[in-house]
Amino acid sequence: MTHCIHVPASNSVRFSAFGRQLVIADFKGGQISSDGGALLLREAERSLNLVGQLAACLTDPRLPQLIKHDMPTMVGQRIYGIALGYEDLNDHQTLRNDKMIQLMTSTAKTAASPPTLCRMENNVDKKSLWRMAEVLFETFIKSFGKTIPKELILDFDATDDQIHGAQVGRFFHGYYHNYCFLPLYVFCGSQLLCAYLRPSNIDASRHTRAILGLMVKRLREKWPEVRIVVRGDSGFCRHKMMQWCDKNRVNYILGLAQNARLKDLAKPYTDEAAQTCAQTKQTQRIFGEFQYAAGTWDKERRVVVKAEHMVKGENPRFIVTNLAGDSKHLYEAIYCARGEMENRIKEQQLGLFADRTSCHEFLPNQFRVMLSAAAYVLMDHIRRIALAGTELAKAQVTTIRLKLFKIGARITWSVRRIVLQLSSGWPWHAVFRQAAARLMAAV
Repeated sequence: MTHCIHVPASNSVRFSAFGRQLVIADFKGGQISSDGGALLLREAERSLNLVGQLAACLTDPRLPQLIKHDMPTMVGQRIYGIALGYEDLNDHQTLRNDKMIQLMTSTAKTAASPPTLCRMENNVDKKSLWRMAEVLFETFIKSFGKTIPKELILDFDATDDQIHGAQVGRFFHGYYHNYCFLPLYVFCGSQLLCAYLRPSNIDASRHTRAILGLMVKRLREKWPEVRIVVRGDSGFCRHKMMQWCDKNRVNYILGLAQNARLKDLAKPYTDEAAQTCAQTKQTQRIFGEFQYAAGTWDKERRVVVKAEHMVKGENPRFIVTNLAGDSKHLYEAIYCARGEMENRIKEQQLGLFADRTSCHEFLPNQFRVMLSAAAYVLMDHIRRIALAGTELAKAQVTTIRLKLFKIGARITWSVRRIVLQLSSGWPWHAVFRQAAARLMAAV
């Protein structure tokens, strides 16, 4: 029997015909979400309980009898939204009706509206933010389980967060040639330990020693014998920082800005590289070391030089360290590895919208950075635990989102079960199955 499909013109979109057949799209598909793969995020959260812990850090001034959306629901809604690619509060005007978001936030009703979420952001205080930072750091410690690490390399780096309004803490930064904030990030491998928003009218190393001190104290409480190495560029090479590390059994390997005295001390190595380059017409790298002390330092320290000479000219680089080992190995294998941290910062800024600091007041902007950091922790947990050994084991968060989260799903919500029907032609279903199994086993 022939079935005629009648689609009202007001609810349909007509496209070019397929042969003699009409091609018509309508909006009557029922409960369909474009984020069917977000179930992986839900299982990662169940394993970490990150949303619940962060929500417990916040104070709620609302009258309990008038509350429709509790704090865990709203915090989860924002974190999941960021992880799924929805950076703006305005996105939640429509997203709040998505059954997947309701499933993620454990609510069977419409999720929170943008104004409600905005009030939550603007109600945050310093104590709450401090407690949230502690939760992120403790999550890092718990990720080791019963394993006792022998060495932890803590990467410190600052970046620019360009702003376009008249936000509190707005200053012009000469190096970046923009009005911006200057957030500080600390990573250990791919794991995020700290995301700290700062105004830009400060030295890049501001508060680094205090943050490092708190981290070292807690890490040594947990693992007294762990070896801690601090790694950073020349913006973190400050004499008080190195002096503190020497006194507290902390190793460091830091970039050192070149000056005339350093160039003089490195001259035997740079001259040799220049001579060899002139003979071979190829770039030459020679590594050496010497003792050096700037005027503000309390003592001489070991400086490693990379005397590089190219056809176009010399390119010397210096690092200062209290680590033992071969100069070349220290520079190439240990110091240069800090460049991987810049990829993690790009994930924060570009993939998880940590630079969406458009609130007028400073503390709500710090809160947004913390929400982005929490979204990163969830996604990195999926990458390290659920995707290990797969072709997405080293994928960026944007790739994970595109490949595994952004899959259409028809959602059937009944009294006894919630069924998500995903596309049978989805090319990533095998990886999805494996990731889901690993996350379920980790709960």
